[in-house]
Amino acid sequence: MHYCEAVLKMPADSPHIHYHQKEYGFPIYDDNELFGRLLLEINQAGLSWTTILNKQENFRKAFSNFDIKTIAGYGENDFERLMANPGIIRNKLKIEAAIHNAGIILKLQSEAGSFLKWLESNQSKNKEEWTKLFRKTFRFTGGEIVNEFLMSIGFLPGAHIPECPVYEACKLNGAVHFKDQIKPPGPSDANA
Repeated sequence: MHYCEAVLKMPADSPHIHYHQKEYGFPIYDDNELFGRLLLEINQAGLSWTTILNKQENFRKAFSNFDIKTIAGYGENDFERLMANPGIIRNKLKIEAAIHNAGIILKLQSEAGSFLKWLESNQSKNKEEWTKLFRKTFRFTGGEIVNEFLMSIGFLPGAHIPECPVYEACKLNGAVHFKDQIKPPGPSDANA
């Protein structure tokens, strides 16, 4: 069962409802928010997405509102603070990956102008090529994490089925994987 179909069977107060309708598959243009989504996807490994959605605001508070520069500068005291925080996933490897990956993203920002521009410069890659690139570049980024991260930000197709009303919303909001399907306005459209 696809996520779009599963959400229809969930209770109205499920955190999945908002995520499915307002976040999943929609482009993110802010580097800190992109990093935050990657951090959440990494922390989901081995756990349910419901757990992560329920802890999303705890992660945001614990990880300095996903501020990349701040997190890249975290030291031992910050690491210990995170390991003691019951509101997040207290996994040593995932926390180390978050701090390390923030430092990597700072380098990518310096080289490409932004994390988003780095992603855009690689947008022609397929899932396997993306996975290789992420494994080479970041920590704790296996195939499923990379796939879900890229689908969740509109870089890979599959977040929504065409019958889902959110599918068109993602398309209209500029999800990258739709770029070849969106017809730019022409002279006749301007007069309509």
